[in-house]
Amino acid sequence: NAGKGRGRLRIYRVIFEHEGVFIHSSTEELDDQDSLISGFLRIVDKDGDVVVEYKPLEDTVDPSNMLCACKDSSSVVEWTQRPHRSVDQQLSYETEWDMVNAVSFKRKAHTNGGSNHLHERNKRSFSFNVADLRSVTVKCEGWSYLIFCLRDDTTLPAIHFHQGGSQAFLDSLRKSVQLSESPDDENLLLVGTYSKAFSQSFENLLDDTNYGLVQKFKKDPYTTTFGGFSKVTNYFFDAFRPSESECQQRPAEEMADILGELIPGLEINQQEEPGFEVITRIDLGTRPEVQRREPVLLENWAKHQDSEGRLSNVPHLKHLIFKGGLCHAVRKEAWKFLLGYYPWDSTHEDRKTLQKRKTDEYFRMKLQWKSVSEEQEKRNSRLRDYKSLIEKDVNRTDRTNKFYEGLDNPGLILLHDILMTYCMYDFDLGYVQGMSDLLSPILYVMENEVDAFWCFVSFMDQMHENFEEQMQGMKTQLIQLSTLLRLLDLAFWNYLEAQDSGYLYFCFRWLLIRFKRELHFQDVLRLWEVMWTGLPCQNFHLLVCCAILDSEKQKIMDRHYGFNEILKHINELSMKLDIEEILIKSEAIYMQIKNCKDLPHSVSEILGLNTVTDSSTLETSEYGVLESPQSSPRPAHRQDQAFSNGHGLLQETSRNRCKVAFIS
Repeated sequence: NAGKGRGRLRIYRVIFEHEGVFIHSSTEELDDQDSLISGFLRIVDKDGDVVVEYKPLEDTVDPSNMLCACKDSSSVVEWTQRPHRSVDQQLSYETEWDMVNAVSFKRKAHTNGGSNHLHERNKRSFSFNVADLRSVTVKCEGWSYLIFCLRDDTTLPAIHFHQGGSQAFLDSLRKSVQLSESPDDENLLLVGTYSKAFSQSFENLLDDTNYGLVQKFKKDPYTTTFGGFSKVTNYFFDAFRPSESECQQRPAEEMADILGELIPGLEINQQEEPGFEVITRIDLGTRPEVQRREPVLLENWAKHQDSEGRLSNVPHLKHLIFKGGLCHAVRKEAWKFLLGYYPWDSTHEDRKTLQKRKTDEYFRMKLQWKSVSEEQEKRNSRLRDYKSLIEKDVNRTDRTNKFYEGLDNPGLILLHDILMTYCMYDFDLGYVQGMSDLLSPILYVMENEVDAFWCFVSFMDQMHENFEEQMQGMKTQLIQLSTLLRLLDLAFWNYLEAQDSGYLYFCFRWLLIRFKRELHFQDVLRLWEVMWTGLPCQNFHLLVCCAILDSEKQKIMDRHYGFNEILKHINELSMKLDIEEILIKSEAIYMQIKNCKDLPHSVSEILGLNTVTDSSTLETSEYGVLESPQSSPRPAHRQDQAFSNGHGLLQETSRNRCKVAFIS
């Protein structure tokens, strides 16, 4: 149960704990102290399963449960000193920080916790997974008491809060499930899946590549929603739409409500309003043929450096990387430039000085979380949450890759330490599931903790909005992708819309972690370095999405795939995509759009074509697109969005919100 043999850490985290909660053994003798059984009420996250537990006081000192409360009741993982191990020979300037690196995991055995409703040791003890909870009855008789009813019709003993705490318990429970008042009984709270979980966690899109069926969702809606890519969209549509026999197509008003539930803050307006620019359907012309080139070799890279290490003719070098990528021997150095860690015009000495300064800065931040005492950590719930989530994700990130496989792998330790240190760098964001997927290829290439961290920081500057609680980056990209797809193939987009798939939710994982789970590991390296050139336009990754959909559209339409079949088909493309074919088609789509004489302004904005900028601070690429030598740390969110429907494209500029307009 401890997971030691499988090489996985099981994490127990106490979300809520309250002592002095009573069960009345006799409902007729409430004043008789012998009829009151006092105990602990807890909500515990057991490696992703949220469980409510009640134990009488005489049961709480149970040796089998001691590990949950050992030193830190929020975790069964402890740190222990060991001789320093490194992935690569660290540079000499890091030796002074070796003490900070001397850390490893120590796994401790623990019980699985179980999910039986009533424990054999005491019939007054109980525990249940919150996914099995159907309703909570809340009543007051001078004090509050709660009655839990499970989905299998089991009614558990009432628990009485003579010393208060019922509201705090319900507030904590709401973090895992949605509680809504029954329309028929004001004392009855009905339990449903908590929709905010979608915006706060991305495990539902990252956990596996298997297609989730509705039956598993019905049995355990909360944890199933977090179990796989397709399950999350199944959840939202199964929850709101009638059966196929009752309704073949949902009206726009209802679809608007669903979208609002899925992406909070996005308003859908079904009425045509003044101020929209209606653009007629456009003939894009023939799609040109393009060719890829060979990867940039070490000698090609060296030719672009002068004697002091400065890189020359950077636009041409970026063009070569865009057309062919990099051979692996070049990546360790080139990625530092592509990601903005090294300035393109820096010398060898400049980079040594920068690396020394960045090393000191990194280990100072690392020391911040390393030096947190157990007592401090008990009073820092956010740090505990970040740590727990990182430990959980690290143990399942790219474990089939030799760099991360096996037990006590030093690559996993570095992955963990970099993500924990990033929490110190950006404590507001901290750690969100999916970020380990973005770090893994970078650490694999760098083979150095410090360099990997700062390259990861630069990548996160580009991806930051994807992981923020409001998901502003994801909202924008889904809308922009829909706009591009409607321009490129209106018939296909109309087909998707007729199947309730016009919002392209099945592309969510593609956008969130830049195709990390869709491509083989080496293909991910190729795609990312191509995209980091900034060529041939901004938001090139959206054209990559369009290229994949363009290759699959005929199969989807010819086979008359419906909503579920589309999800299943797209999900099963994982690890079956040819990166070179995708890049060829993506570039061809760009050239087709760029050659259009009457391109809508909205599309030009998305792709950054004909951007009016101060030319003194920009370089001109071989594609005629202005590009910045160094991207800004966090690109400002563009508020101008473009939309379209079956009759044309619509655009509205809004300062505070995005609107989608449907016109008949």
